[in-house]
Amino acid sequence: MPGDDRKGPGLRQDLIWRLEAVAFAGFIGLMRLIGLEAASNLGGWLLRTLGPRVGTHRVVMRNLRIAFPDMDPAERERLAIAQWEQTGRTFAETAVMDRLTPASGRIEVVGAERLEAIRKAGKPVVFVSGHMANIETMAAVLVASGIPVQVTYRAANNPYVDAQIRAARARYGVKLFAPKGGDGARELLAGMGRGESVALMNDQKFSEGPEVQFFGQPVNAAPGPSRLALRFGTVIQPMSVVRLPGVRFRVTAHEPIVLEATGDRTRDIARGVQAITAFVEARVREHPVDWFWVHKRWPDRVYAALEPGPDGSVPVAVPR
Repeated sequence: MPGDDRKGPGLRQDLIWRLEAVAFAGFIGLMRLIGLEAASNLGGWLLRTLGPRVGTHRVVMRNLRIAFPDMDPAERERLAIAQWEQTGRTFAETAVMDRLTPASGRIEVVGAERLEAIRKAGKPVVFVSGHMANIETMAAVLVASGIPVQVTYRAANNPYVDAQIRAARARYGVKLFAPKGGDGARELLAGMGRGESVALMNDQKFSEGPEVQFFGQPVNAAPGPSRLALRFGTVIQPMSVVRLPGVRFRVTAHEPIVLEATGDRTRDIARGVQAITAFVEARVREHPVDWFWVHKRWPDRVYAALEPGPDGSVPVAVPR
């Protein structure tokens, strides 16, 4: 139960959490009441309007300058605003994901034969992707494919809101798993030992792990997917999603990444991490508006090295 931790969250914090949960429940109810397309349009309009006015917009602009240093500043600003709309649409659509599944006719699946082959083989694979467009559609496709898979996610800080998020996703068949520490790793291993695949996002800031290149700049990336693939002698199956007009999506199962076990485990893992990171970069370059630009992907030193830009994005050292 939320708040059952031995120390407890404290009365004030628990009250704040409960008030946030009430507001979130109201939002979910409104989105379900007005329907999928209206919810998507409303969410897009809200963040397109409000996003450029919040401090996080500077993070978006710095990220775009790092990724696309030669892009015209005016084009970067247009892209920044457009990605806010995408983020708002995705957030609102989460409330009605049970109406946005392959059965709805709104999701086109490319490479479905790869998913069918995985299902028939009964051997676990490691699905990887990045935060592109509405990532919930990828989970919906995996559920519809019949592949037993643990869809991992980062739990919300507010446990009451987190419970609502899990319930919303459960409406379209996704059972989420939030791995924490050693126990979480053991559960993932146990699941793969039972023949269950695992789905992981691999494009957020990671303080440790191998250093690889992302848009020509160094980043640390989580080695977990590569470790699991090597341990179980299986492939990494990259997935992507692109938003199409009319609240429609294209989910693609790409060519698998096959890792070679050379005996040098550290190097093998690093090669896997770089391959995944290169895959994410390629997808972002193809559809930059779809990526989640609001998080600080690069290490502090990359942001600190930025010169003040003509678009007003002033570099600020990111606190650890």
